[in-house]
Amino acid sequence: MEVSVNTFRANFKRLVDQAIDEHRAIRVNRRHGKDFIVISAENYECDQETLYVLRNSSLMSQIVESFHTWNSGSGYKPTQEHLNEINSFCVKYLATA
Repeated sequence: MEVSVNTFRANFKRLVDQAIDEHRAIRVNRRHGKDFIVISAENYECDQETLYVLRNSSLMSQIVESFHTWNSGSGYKPTQEHLNEINSFCVKYLATA
């Protein structure tokens, strides 16, 4: 979404809420100056994590290797007990988030 700086000023709360609630970036165009982007803090943090992973060649190598082992069916196959343990952790985490 793109808006002028005047529209952004006039609709500040609504547009910021929209960026947060809909996880959408808003580009604000300025007549005499550089444009800027409004995104939620949550989206910013996710973007920073993604950039960190993409810049880290060791992590990227691990991801590629994991994809190949998964794709070939030769990767780790957890037991039902391990899956239950992982799922219980996720439920506990989500309950505290």
